[in-house]
Amino acid sequence: MISISVMALVFGVVFLAELPDKTALAGLVLGTRYRASYVFVGVAAAFVVHVVLAVAAGSVLTLLPQQLLHALTGVLFLGGAAMLLLKGGDGEEEVREPKDQSFWKVSGAGFMLILVAEFGDLTQIMTANLAARYDDPLSVGLGAVLALWAVAGLGIVGGKALMKRVPLSLITKIAALLMLGLGVWSLYEAIA
Repeated sequence: MISISVMALVFGVVFLAELPDKTALAGLVLGTRYRASYVFVGVAAAFVVHVVLAVAAGSVLTLLPQQLLHALTGVLFLGGAAMLLLKGGDGEEEVREPKDQSFWKVSGAGFMLILVAEFGDLTQIMTANLAARYDDPLSVGLGAVLALWAVAGLGIVGGKALMKRVPLSLITKIAALLMLGLGVWSLYEAIA
């Protein structure tokens, strides 16, 4: 059974954490050069791979004793919040253009770019934490995939317009605040 509340919480946290990340920029760059639907298919497939790996890792964490699990996820959430707050502006990723613009070349370029750039990324680690925290792999996985797809879609279609209206620093601070709250809550549960 899917928990809408867990899925919505995961969606919000992952969406806000991923929005200021390099994915939106990579999607924007690829989307301006190639057919948006081709780019999205490749990017979306890469995110599915990332979420499946993260949820599997988080599910393994649920085998730990409950108190230790809450302490571990609390520390990891606090670390994620610190990373968001301390992260400087990443340089733009270099995007190699495929010579032909066929579906397979363009979606393959999007898939490989995201697969490599996002491996071990903060949102992948957060997804593993959330899977461990809520012990609901399906709800966490769906929330994370939908959030990542939404960010990719925004980046591909209208990233520039969004970033003009909403300051990147505000988005980063909101994501960090949410992660800080989750970290404190997890640590409180570990102690209580």
